Amino acid sequence: MALRKENSTNKINEEIITNYCDSIYSICKIGGRWKMMILCELKSGKLRFGELKKCIPGITERMLTLQLRELEKDLLVKRTVYAEVPPRVDYELTAVACELFPIWDLLDLWGAKHRGLLEEKAP
Repeated sequence: MALRKENSTNKINEEIITNYCDSIYSICKIGGRWKMMILCELKSGKLRFGELKKCIPGITERMLTLQLRELEKDLLVKRTVYAEVPPRVDYELTAVACELFPIWDLLDLWGAKHRGLLEEKAP
């Protein structure tokens, strides 16, 4: 997320909401337009920034950078910088993020079922 003042209304509301319920806290960590796509791309292994960008159509470099920083701050993505010229940086899931695999599988099943219900209902 964008940098916020510690006493801003958004920051206060976020703290109240995420302290209210563990499920809400979890969704806040992986939710948003791009985080799940980034995490899902990293599910198959380490990727460099450019590789990630190619895998996610429509994401800007700035947004990818911001989302990777948040995921790193939340201990879901590990960033490794190699002392090479030119510099090489890899991104990979942490052990904590890998614990999400069974949850992602269930979300996939739920999503397919729900999408099917909506398609049946469509005129």
